[in-house]
Amino acid sequence: MTSTLHKPTPDPTPPAPAEEGRSARSLVDAVFRAREIAIGGALALLILGTWLATPGFLDDQGVKDLLLNSSILVLLAVGQSVVVMTRNIDLSVGSVVGLTAFACGHFVSGTDHSALTVVLLGIALGTLCGLVSGALVSFGRVPALVVTLGMLYIIQGIDHAWAHGEQINAANVPDGVLSLGSGSVLGVPYLPLISAAVLAATGYFLRTYRSGRELYAIGSSPDAARLAGIPVRRRILAAYAFSGAVAGFAGALWLARFGTVVADAANGWELTVVSAVVVGGVAITGGTGSVWGAALGALLLTTIGSALVVLKVDSFWQQAITGVLLLAAITTDRVVQVRTTSALRKRSRR
Repeated sequence: MTSTLHKPTPDPTPPAPAEEGRSARSLVDAVFRAREIAIGGALALLILGTWLATPGFLDDQGVKDLLLNSSILVLLAVGQSVVVMTRNIDLSVGSVVGLTAFACGHFVSGTDHSALTVVLLGIALGTLCGLVSGALVSFGRVPALVVTLGMLYIIQGIDHAWAHGEQINAANVPDGVLSLGSGSVLGVPYLPLISAAVLAATGYFLRTYRSGRELYAIGSSPDAARLAGIPVRRRILAAYAFSGAVAGFAGALWLARFGTVVADAANGWELTVVSAVVVGGVAITGGTGSVWGAALGALLLTTIGSALVVLKVDSFWQQAITGVLLLAAITTDRVVQVRTTSALRKRSRR
C-alpha cells in the first residue's frame, strides 16, 4: 500500500518592505485626510452658524472681505508649514512681512513702478531673510527657535530705525500696485486667487517631487534621512528660503491691500501663523501634515475673528479660542501619533 506524504503548508509570504511602506503611508494619509475633513466641517458649521445669526455675514461684500482677510494668512501658513514639516519653526515671518511691506512702499512711493517690480522686490528681500535664518539653523546648528526669535527682533529693529515713526501713505503708492490689492476677476479678488495658486503649486510639489517628499522624511527622523543620503542641511536651508520668499511676497501684497503701511505691520502675526499651521494638522514635531490643512487652519482662525466681530463679541475671545484650538490640536497630534505608531507595529508583526 502506497502511503501519501503530506508536505507542510508553507507560511504566507511576508509583505515586502515596499508594500509595508505603502501601507504605512496610506494609514497616515487616511488619518490626516480625516483631520482635514474635520477642520473643513468645523469651518462650514462656523460659517453657517454665523450666517443664521447674522444673514449679512455672507452677502457679497462679506464673502469678499473674508477672502481678502484670509489670503495673506493663508500664504504665510503655506510657507510656515514647509518649515514645520522639517521639525523646525520660523518665528520671523511677521517681521519679514512688516519689513518688506515698508521697503516696497518706500521704494515705489511717488513713482510709477509696476506691481511686478514690487512683488519681485518683496520676494528678494524675504528670500534673503530666509537664507540667513536657514543658514544659521542648518549649517550653524543653532536651534531654530533661538535663530528665528533673534531674527524677529533684528528685523523689527531695522524696520523701526529705518521708518523713524513715518508711514507709507496710499496716496503715494502707484495705482498699478493698489489695483493688485483691490482688483478682481469675475468678482473674485486677486489676492485669494494668488494665495490659491501658491497653495496648489506648493501642495503639488510636496506630493509629487522627490525633494518635496524628502522634507517629510527629514521631519520624521533627521538622522535616518541623513543615513538615507538626503541632503538634510540643504533641504532645511531651502525650506527657510521658501518661507522667507513667501513672507516677502505677502509683504508686497500687504502694501497692495492696505496702501498705508507703518513699521510694525503684521506685528504678532508669527504666533497666529504657527497656530494656523498646527490647528490645520501639521505636527509641530514635523514629518506629517499638508499645506492644504494649514490653509484650512488659517481660514478657520480668520473666520473666527470675522464672526466675533459680526456677533459683536469682545476680541479677547478670539485669542482665547485660538489658544484652545492650539492646545486641542497638539493633544490630537500626540494621540494620533501614538495610535498610528501602535497600528504600524501591529501590521509589521503580522
